[in-house]
Amino acid sequence: MRQILAALILLLLIALPSAQAPTAAVTILRPARVFDGDAAHDGWSVRVRGDRIEAVGADAAAGAAGARVIDLPGTTLTPGLVEGHSHLLLHAYSETSWTDQVSREGLALRVARAVNHLHLTLMAGFTTVRDLGTEGAQYADVELKQAVNQGIVPGPRVLASTKAIVATGSYQPKFVAEWSVPQGAEEADGVDGLTRVVRDQIGRGADWIKLYGDYRWGPLPGAHPTFSLDEMKLAVETAKSAGVPVAVHTSTPEGMRRATLAGAETIEHGDGGTPEIFKLMVEHHVAWCPTLTAGAGPWPPADPNSPAATRKRATFKAGLDAGVTILNGSDVGTFPHGENARELEAMVAYGMQPAAALKSATSIAARVLHMDNQIGQVKQGLFADLAAFDGDPTKDIGALRRVKFVMKNGTIYKQ
Repeated sequence: MRQILAALILLLLIALPSAQAPTAAVTILRPARVFDGDAAHDGWSVRVRGDRIEAVGADAAAGAAGARVIDLPGTTLTPGLVEGHSHLLLHAYSETSWTDQVSREGLALRVARAVNHLHLTLMAGFTTVRDLGTEGAQYADVELKQAVNQGIVPGPRVLASTKAIVATGSYQPKFVAEWSVPQGAEEADGVDGLTRVVRDQIGRGADWIKLYGDYRWGPLPGAHPTFSLDEMKLAVETAKSAGVPVAVHTSTPEGMRRATLAGAETIEHGDGGTPEIFKLMVEHHVAWCPTLTAGAGPWPPADPNSPAATRKRATFKAGLDAGVTILNGSDVGTFPHGENARELEAMVAYGMQPAAALKSATSIAARVLHMDNQIGQVKQGLFADLAAFDGDPTKDIGALRRVKFVMKNGTIYKQ
């Protein structure tokens, strides 16, 4: 009897249709041209299956019967853009000063604003951001990253650095000397302090560690180095043990020198960079995030020949001439989120070719951020993070302001 029942069950299982995984949706994108992270190609299409790019080229639409076809006439399709220096928990200084944001705006209010900042960034065609410091908002960038990853709110991929690390007594906000107030970053010094804080931030979800290598402190005007070379080396070594790279805020030649020799992977701002310092960065494979448009002012500046603009232009030219790797990063948050493209406009205005600027926000950015096997190119197998712009940004960088289409992970957010 048991043998008969077993045979009947076997026949029934054979007769039932086999279970199959649901077929991933297929989308064909047909722009005027595709910038693949290296060069522009007229007449190319892109086939997306699920969350990945399946095919790219003139024949990418072949063999995809039943696919959804989206025509994007007159546009250039690019990899989703990368913002290398963002502050999601800040809003424009022209609205509220940094000190008032950090000392008078509560965490819930700042996170509510940041949800809008995520949306504005994504709608501008930026599908990945590196957030370099919550400026008093604790570990909120890690939790915003989780909210995006879990589909709770729309936004770009977030690389978090949590609270950033400063030398004791060097940061802000400052009130009367008798008050000990929470700082906009985390203070740490020496072997024990830096090791503990770096490890703690990584344990709380930091993808990058950010150090302030110099700041406006002490009796003399201007910025001055804070951490010693040995302290920086210790912080970098500690972070690299966990596979976490280090970015260093520094604008002085000595701060840049120490960061480079310590093994930092990116230098932020670098306003005081010299040909000698940029040569050292090239030798040590350190990338530069120049943040040309940081601050509350509009772009382009009202006076392009002001001393500040002239100095930035000269520094940027020195970096270009030295061949330093440049990562697009604007310090957005000091100015309105969603206007990220103005940094690329500034790089072109200061002497960079439009296609090179576009690479600094796509393929080069992905390589610097250790994500070149995921994003940064329109390439088979990578995530379907794509944006389309009216016109050709490899010739007119201003086209990046004219966003027509945004896809992240194969999901369309703007069309």
